[in-house]
Amino acid sequence: MNKRQIPVVVLAGFLGSGKTTLLNHLLHRSGGTRIGAIVNDFGSIEIDAMSVAGQLGDSTVSLGNGCLCCAVDASELDEYLERLAAPAAGIDVIVIEASGLAEPQELVKMVLAGENPHTVYGGLVEVVDAAEFDATRQRHPEVDRHLGIADLVVVNKTDRVPGAERERVLDVVRGLAGRAAVVAASYGRVDVELFFDRAPVGERVGQLSFDDLRDHDATVGQDGDADALQGECADGECSGHAHHPHSAYESLSFTSEVPLDPRHLMALLDSRPEGLYRIKGYVDFGASDPRNRYAVHAVGRFLRFYPEPWGADEPRLTRLVLIGSDIDAAGLGKGLDACRADAPHTADEQGMWGVLRYVQEPEETAEADPEG
Repeated sequence: MNKRQIPVVVLAGFLGSGKTTLLNHLLHRSGGTRIGAIVNDFGSIEIDAMSVAGQLGDSTVSLGNGCLCCAVDASELDEYLERLAAPAAGIDVIVIEASGLAEPQELVKMVLAGENPHTVYGGLVEVVDAAEFDATRQRHPEVDRHLGIADLVVVNKTDRVPGAERERVLDVVRGLAGRAAVVAASYGRVDVELFFDRAPVGERVGQLSFDDLRDHDATVGQDGDADALQGECADGECSGHAHHPHSAYESLSFTSEVPLDPRHLMALLDSRPEGLYRIKGYVDFGASDPRNRYAVHAVGRFLRFYPEPWGADEPRLTRLVLIGSDIDAAGLGKGLDACRADAPHTADEQGMWGVLRYVQEPEETAEADPEG
């Protein structure tokens, strides 16, 4: 992906669901990745911003006394994003923490309607309070719609719910969330890999790192191997809470020396399964476009390709990482295997049309919808 494009993640959820706790967890576990935040409190005293600002310093934009989706328009949001996305700031990912009364669909539209070339939509994360889920649905029936448009749902505070009740809540949320990945958490502790790549130890490859996709707790497999990765706690943070549940998710790593057939790959991506949250990496389409590799960035239903010239001595490989919850990693690996081109040295004149639908031209406005 273009180095200048910083993912913008919208973090939403009703009052008390644990959004600020989750954001603070991401900050503690960022591993050197620099996070910028737009924190939107509802009320004149910006309590959430105060609790986050100590972590971020001048990387925080605080919007008090109003709901972001009502208080500003897309052009104003662009100004805030421009400040955080400026190269001098050195920010790797931006998180918009919405107020508990925000309308997430409007926030997503604002991000997608933005004209900042340095940012890209990074997904809608909806946080749910497991202990208050039924009561929240009764007070705010719109929560069903919010879950339906989310890319990732974090069912928080599961430590406060007995086992059978917890499974019931998770089943209901999965039914409402549709294709979104659903993970359970306590104290907002989810693996940050669901949100962003930690800053690599060595040289970064664009916004996507392949050498440091995992910390010391897990490693990435090769050629279709899947790792079940467990949620984590910061060192020492789990004292007294050793038994709170974490939700495992799966990561599939795929490498191919044979170029991929663009028609076959797009058929796979257009029908990607429920729970597949992130796709990142580079694709070699061989003779279909011998000059460029294609960086791919997908989060939920949002998909973009970014053509980039091959380096003179760069090995021509496809390298992809797929991350999701309750996915058939083995089946996805077989599907990617089937995308290897039968005739890699022969170009299909119309084969790239499906890919080019998801290439954002420089002059293209960002009016596209989350479906791409």
